[in-house]
Amino acid sequence: MISTGKITEFSQNKKINIKGNMFSLEKPAVMGILNITDDSFFDGGRYNTLDKALIRAENIITEGADIIDIGACSTRPGAKLVDKHEEIQRLVPVVKEIRKRYPDILISIDTVWADAVDAVADCGADIINDISGGQFDENLFDAVAKHKLPYILMHTNTTPDRMQKEIHYDNLYLDMCKYFSEKINILKDKGVNDIILDLGFGFGKTIDMNYELLARQKEFAVFGLPILTGISRKSMIYRPLDLTPQDVQCETAFLHALALENGADILRVHDVKTTVNCLLLYEKFQTYSSKCNDSFMYSV
Repeated sequence: MISTGKITEFSQNKKINIKGNMFSLEKPAVMGILNITDDSFFDGGRYNTLDKALIRAENIITEGADIIDIGACSTRPGAKLVDKHEEIQRLVPVVKEIRKRYPDILISIDTVWADAVDAVADCGADIINDISGGQFDENLFDAVAKHKLPYILMHTNTTPDRMQKEIHYDNLYLDMCKYFSEKINILKDKGVNDIILDLGFGFGKTIDMNYELLARQKEFAVFGLPILTGISRKSMIYRPLDLTPQDVQCETAFLHALALENGADILRVHDVKTTVNCLLLYEKFQTYSSKCNDSFMYSV
């Protein structure tokens, strides 16, 4: 096992504590994306009013998602971050209404701002999903710790408007392990123990790097933490095929299957029903795969 700082060895943790309730990831979970922005790469503008957002939330829930991930700032390559006050104004009404209508659904908030964490924690958010790894707001980790919320720690090299212009790694895997190790130690020192890793597909990586990470995703189990995979309809899928984000639903589902084989515990997706169906088939395959392996062992 490689040495990555203070962290040297973990057993794989498949549960996260959400407000005193243990949420199991022994079976992979589906996180449905709700973008309340005008400029997201796939669905920008579709859900940018309260009424539209609530319709999308209802669809996500009825199609079988375990978690809704709400974002009010596009983080596509080249995008500028939204001012935190504007982001809060967009988020709070949607979070409040979803929590009121659907008290049992888990709500994740995609934000990089401590003030936004404070605002959404007060109106029902369960998880903080931060694409910055705490790099854009020095108070973010403290806000997460204060509210005792699970935290999704993503790898990125810099802000979305610069990330594809500043791609450099001495060794992609080892550099990312160093990044995660340092961030995890800081978070744990602050009392944040429920951490989920996101490798940051498309964030400061070339297409080839994204596929290297997908193939090596299971190796990040060295940290003993659940892994979220966010590849839905991204450029790593549509650009090699000379297609658009709208064209690659089936291709996304195929890569989701590979992600599951390589250690994904949560799939963050646009197409909830398709993903839920794929998970059912994957679970059936795994059941019979285990039986066949057991039978082979006994036969020899």
